[in-house]
Amino acid sequence: MAAEVLSQAGLKVDVYDAMPSVGRKFLMAGKGGLNITHAEAYGQFLSRYGVHSTDLKPLLDTFTPSALRAWVHDLGISTFVGSSGKVFPKEMKAAPLLRAWLHRLRMAGVKFHVRHQWTGWADTDTKHLRFAAPNGEYTVAADAVVLALGGASWPQLGSTGTWVQILAEQGLAIAPLKPANCGFEVAWSAFFQERYAGQPLKSVCVAFTPADGAALSRAGELMITQHGLEGGALYGLSAVLRDTIAAQGAALIHLDLCPDQSVAQLSRQLALARGKLSLANHLRKRVGLTGAKAALAREQLPADYFNQPEQLAAALKALPIRLAATRPIAEAISTAGGIPFAALSPQLMLHALPGVFCAGEMLDWEAPTGGYLLSACLASGRAAGLGAVALLAART
Repeated sequence: MAAEVLSQAGLKVDVYDAMPSVGRKFLMAGKGGLNITHAEAYGQFLSRYGVHSTDLKPLLDTFTPSALRAWVHDLGISTFVGSSGKVFPKEMKAAPLLRAWLHRLRMAGVKFHVRHQWTGWADTDTKHLRFAAPNGEYTVAADAVVLALGGASWPQLGSTGTWVQILAEQGLAIAPLKPANCGFEVAWSAFFQERYAGQPLKSVCVAFTPADGAALSRAGELMITQHGLEGGALYGLSAVLRDTIAAQGAALIHLDLCPDQSVAQLSRQLALARGKLSLANHLRKRVGLTGAKAALAREQLPADYFNQPEQLAAALKALPIRLAATRPIAEAISTAGGIPFAALSPQLMLHALPGVFCAGEMLDWEAPTGGYLLSACLASGRAAGLGAVALLAART
């Protein structure tokens, strides 16, 4: 986005990427259909950014979800709004959008340099950047720089987080990078781990009560993994769960395995005579609990619960699961932490390094999945580009 804004202003723009091709993480996002943004009311949309909504509001105000959709349409890509309000390209793919975007940038004169790893500055005035390239190291002079180096998730796609040390050496105080929208570790039994890892838990609700006592919940799906749990129903709570684990050593969530039935309904059905039915068939026939859900209940509950209808019914509506840790940041969908907004001008230029702008996951914010990540990344890239245009115009 920064390159687009700068090239539209008639400036010479060079984009350097450490990977063999550009947009690799963008393409990875497309594997889930490329949820570009969200169509909910704008006030609700902003609230998804939590404590960072105030920082991001000026950026998103000038590139709203509606403006983002219009930008996508201008590239020749149709979009649609799903039943949950999420916005996707009609083809549910990232590649056509990326191809159209790169073509437009190249037609505008933007030059791309791949396999170029930024390693810092060659001097103290930040006008000469160092790169490690296939043919060795060399420096590049620039009148303005936009850094969009990502966080530290999926490092195999380019976001390695090595920039943290480079900027720290320039005196910047950077909030430690942490996993966001991540999976969590649960101490499964060996049998459960081997038998059910990779199986989904469809239509569940995750509930958690943090230290302040304000109960939180998210409905959706989860995936049982070899190490624990992951999935959309957890991602929306991942920030508070991560911070609770950091402060207390663990976080206790409760899963509603039967969100469409009340405790009373479950209790009544479970109290019906089992007869010759096995426990598995009793759970299936009476309350529709099968497969991974039934196995999870057996994994987490004492055996005597299954002979006590009222106690079992209550447990199926609030199955306790202890989350012992987050999964490593490299596995996370996104990252929290980074450059504090206090270190940046409203145009996203570093106060300590005039002429250097930052955008995307480098900045200290986080958001759940649902189109919020891409929206803020693109809006911040656009804002940084506009900031660089204004700076260069003022110099001339």
